[in-house]
Amino acid sequence: MANARIGSLATILFLFLFEAALQKGAGQYAVVSQNLVTDNVSVVEGEMAIISCRVKNNDDSVIQLLNPNRQTIYFRDVRPLKDARFQLVNFSENELRVSLSNVSLWDEGRYVCQLYTDPPQEAYADLTVLVPPSNPIIESRDDVLSEGNETEMTCSAMSSKPAASIRWMKGNKELPGKPKVEVTYERMYTVTSRLTFTVSKEDDGVPVVCIVDHPAVKDFQAQKHLEVQYKPEVKIVVEFPQGLTREGENLELTCQAKGKPQPQLVKWVKVDDEVPSHAVITGGDLYIENLNKSYNGTYRCMAANAVGESYDDYILYVYDSRAGEGAPRTVDHAVIGGVVAVVVFAMLCLLIVLGRYFARHKGTYFTHEAKGADDAADADTAIINAEGGHSNSDEKKEYYI
Repeated sequence: MANARIGSLATILFLFLFEAALQKGAGQYAVVSQNLVTDNVSVVEGEMAIISCRVKNNDDSVIQLLNPNRQTIYFRDVRPLKDARFQLVNFSENELRVSLSNVSLWDEGRYVCQLYTDPPQEAYADLTVLVPPSNPIIESRDDVLSEGNETEMTCSAMSSKPAASIRWMKGNKELPGKPKVEVTYERMYTVTSRLTFTVSKEDDGVPVVCIVDHPAVKDFQAQKHLEVQYKPEVKIVVEFPQGLTREGENLELTCQAKGKPQPQLVKWVKVDDEVPSHAVITGGDLYIENLNKSYNGTYRCMAANAVGESYDDYILYVYDSRAGEGAPRTVDHAVIGGVVAVVVFAMLCLLIVLGRYFARHKGTYFTHEAKGADDAADADTAIINAEGGHSNSDEKKEYYI
């Protein structure tokens, strides 16, 4: 037992003296990393980190790994450090690979790979410990909203490293928030994002989602569904008659009102007049028998809730009892009138075409004057020639337009 303890002390003493000599040599020569390679490591708090020191073209030089305090973790395949969280994963002439389990924030820092050459070589692996934020918390200024009002929400992601970023979604639309970052104990961060927006009745039941982005977590979010109250939407539906309202017939109207909260009171009035005395009102239904023209006017359905009041109007016009019966004949007369108009238009076009034709082609007619009448010496001779000269007379043309 004593021999083992002496051997262990001798090994530690040798490492201490060797480390001192290495540091002295490092002070005299420039530090280069020509053959020694390592990588930076990021790990979530509580998980395992792997640190690897790799040598290219090794010439049997000794490799060792030091912690940020420059304490030797592994010298070749020997672990002088008593921290059992460090375990040897692989050792060869080209690699020293060590695992560190249950990583804490205190393990963060620069780890040193050393290669005992002349001069000694060092390569550095920065270990970054990621601390995920706690569950995001959404707080709302108003639990119940009214349409048209502005509201404010905040979302907090606390105690993370590095600082988280926060995004907002309302339904399928992303909204901009105003972040605030605070540094807390031991390099930890708390991020608070503030969101302000105006709601409408369409926002009722829509989720507002706070999404936290952090390298240590995925799909980290919280949500709150909006509850928006709005004034009633009112619509009057004609149940009977389907068409013209005629004297002697009945009228039935239904008032449909929807709001949040649901309107409890639905009221029928006649604008600038009184509702007929024999009209029957049952909830949202209005029923009037035996219509006459004195009932003409605007009938209004009004509905109200805690948010506001709305209404819809129906204009009643009572026609004669026989109104609309001659409608098919009217259609026939219209067709006949259209045909007559087409015929008259065609005749006018024909007259215009004929007039233009005769204007371009001049007509002729004939007289039966004797051919020799023009050459007679006197009137008597002309008459004599005319009486017997009809058979030999030439045509004489006269023109007209």
